Amino acid sequence: MSDSVIRDKSKMFAIRIVRLYRHLCDEKKEWVLSKQLLRSGTSIGANIVEAQAAMSKKDFLAKMYISFKECCETEYWLELLHETGYLSDFEFESVHQDNNTLKKMLSSITFTTSKNIKKDNP
Repeated sequence: MSDSVIRDKSKMFAIRIVRLYRHLCDEKKEWVLSKQLLRSGTSIGANIVEAQAAMSKKDFLAKMYISFKECCETEYWLELLHETGYLSDFEFESVHQDNNTLKKMLSSITFTTSKNIKKDNP
């Protein structure tokens, strides 16, 4: 899997999150939960970019794992916004699916990288 694929997908996701944040603030007058969503949802891509500039495989793994954890946090905020009525079923399903795609990709990257580090350092 190319690093640019995960970077591109995470950037497109961050753009969606920024737009969703604007919608939640402007239309729903929700600022607290949406701010948390904005922070975690945009942090995914930022940590991927940092990982691509890593000084070592272990540094790369750590940054990618942080991105994975940010996906998990983003999922929580999305669920909370949905279950409290700020996100419709349609809005939730769409963005939640994108988050899950990123989470699966990051899970695969971190698993493979971890396995390769262990193989290189028995």
